[in-house]
Amino acid sequence: MENKWATLFENFRPKIYARHHPLLLINGLAEQTESWFRNVRFWGRYFQVHAPNILAYDGARLQGMIESRTPITVDYLVSQFHDYCTNYVQSPPYHLVASSLGGKVAVEFAARYPELVSRLVLLCPSGMGDEEKLPIIEGVKGDTYALLRSVFYKPKFVDHDMLRFYRTQMQNRKWKTGLLRTVRGTLDYTVRDRMKHVQCPTLLITGQHDRICDPHTAESAARELPDGFFLSLPKCGHAPQIELHALINRLVVHFLTAKKPSASPGWAQLMMVKPSEVHLS
Repeated sequence: MENKWATLFENFRPKIYARHHPLLLINGLAEQTESWFRNVRFWGRYFQVHAPNILAYDGARLQGMIESRTPITVDYLVSQFHDYCTNYVQSPPYHLVASSLGGKVAVEFAARYPELVSRLVLLCPSGMGDEEKLPIIEGVKGDTYALLRSVFYKPKFVDHDMLRFYRTQMQNRKWKTGLLRTVRGTLDYTVRDRMKHVQCPTLLITGQHDRICDPHTAESAARELPDGFFLSLPKCGHAPQIELHALINRLVVHFLTAKKPSASPGWAQLMMVKPSEVHLS
């Protein structure tokens, strides 16, 4: 009985001192910390979480590319992400969770380097073949509320600190220039023809009220995954990791750790997850 209770307790409070499976997060046009502020702490109980900031709009690297008129492309972002994995993680295969533009990077990365990816979760990914609508451009023009209305199903519940952050960033000329050049270099890139080359188990999640990436196109694209799962979330917009973070947090853990993952696990399966540990030889 004592062992059963110990196992149950570990499911709710996983061991902190352990080498867990690496989980890498790939953000969309929102920068890294701002994309995952409701998720990192929870996922850190179960995985060794990495959030490489491959998009820092006012950073020296991106600004240098702008000055030299070097385009900021999906190929560039995939290369940056691969360099980070190779130099700073070094323990493949990796779990990946990607949002929006990050979905293009993750699908391309998984197709090019199948041996490096264990499982993949795509949250409202772009590049599925539809025409994307980018309200963040309206935000750059000063209409922050238009941005929030387009991204979130219920914008009134958006964190006020996040709203304040973007209002401040919109006044930063270098930040705005970096954002716009990234949009220009990545907008037309599609990964629809790459879906069939993603060999790892992949969960594609879309919001039924996503006004940026067409949920019906995402559902169609998910069928082309060799080992794909699909979930459409009601009353959800383009950022489920923020808007429905409690569900997404546990759903991601379930999918990345279960022997037989499901797109629609029961609450018992969501609650009774156990962290996957890396066993040293």
